[in-house]
Amino acid sequence: MQVLIIGGAGYIGSHVVNTCCDKHCAVTVFDNLSSGFRENVDPRATLIIGDIMRIDNLEKAFAQKPDVVIHLAAHKDAGESMHKPEKYSHNNISGTINILAKMVEHKTPFIIFSSSAAVYGSPEYLPIDENHPLNPENYYGFTKLEIERLLFWYSKLKGIRYAALRYFNAAGYGSPRNVEKNPGNLLPIIMEVAAGKRKDVKVYGNDYDTPDGTGVRDYIHVLDLADAHYRAMEYVQTHGTDLVVNLSTEKGLSVLELIRKTEEITGKKIPYEITPRRPGDPATVVASAKLAHQLLGWKPQHSDSDEIIRSMWDVYKSKV
Repeated sequence: MQVLIIGGAGYIGSHVVNTCCDKHCAVTVFDNLSSGFRENVDPRATLIIGDIMRIDNLEKAFAQKPDVVIHLAAHKDAGESMHKPEKYSHNNISGTINILAKMVEHKTPFIIFSSSAAVYGSPEYLPIDENHPLNPENYYGFTKLEIERLLFWYSKLKGIRYAALRYFNAAGYGSPRNVEKNPGNLLPIIMEVAAGKRKDVKVYGNDYDTPDGTGVRDYIHVLDLADAHYRAMEYVQTHGTDLVVNLSTEKGLSVLELIRKTEEITGKKIPYEITPRRPGDPATVVASAKLAHQLLGWKPQHSDSDEIIRSMWDVYKSKV
């Protein structure tokens, strides 16, 4: 099976590439290397350097005649998206339209899309399931939801079947590799502090209605996400139907819990500073993944917090 993985040199994408190669797929990676690394790409895969905003670049990727596209190419900084919406419209939405146009032209029938929990906004109930209202509170989440709506219409009008995977906080590593460029997520920031690359961790608020006052989130190992992408690809091909599912552990960890666990595992002190809450940050975000369990037979195998932290420290300590 020919698989085109757009954004396959990035953090999550490179793990998806590894999984697909392990499953004996013929993998082509298409990436502009703006947030990924050439060295991240499995040597079993073919790398094409290009940008989704360039139709001529995309044509080179689709010349490989993919049976399925896995789309992970997106700007993802929620805070930045509120200040630079045009950047996110351009890349995330217009770029996806370019991909879909090429899929129609080349009669590529399936796409697996890396969506986000950001499509839900603040929880109206917990755990969040797929029937939860869709009310994104940042422009990044809006772009992910708009892409899901594009996929719905291209399925309806052009017969392209899709899976939209709404996942929560990706973390962990599957093997030693380059760390993320300019990380904005909590665990990579904690790791940079442990590795001496950053002075401290900013903890946004300690007065939430949670056991220790800090925000609680659902963290999922990137290996489990990669497995889910492959299972979703099998599902849409086998059933010929669309799929929208959450990928989560159904458990939450607070900011201070993660800091303390990292201190225990690394033996490093993690200084932190309590700062004001960020607008729109809910106290707790935990999701249900029952639908993914039922439809894909998927359950997290690597998302224990100790395994996540150890796998990250194995990579970050080598960068000290």
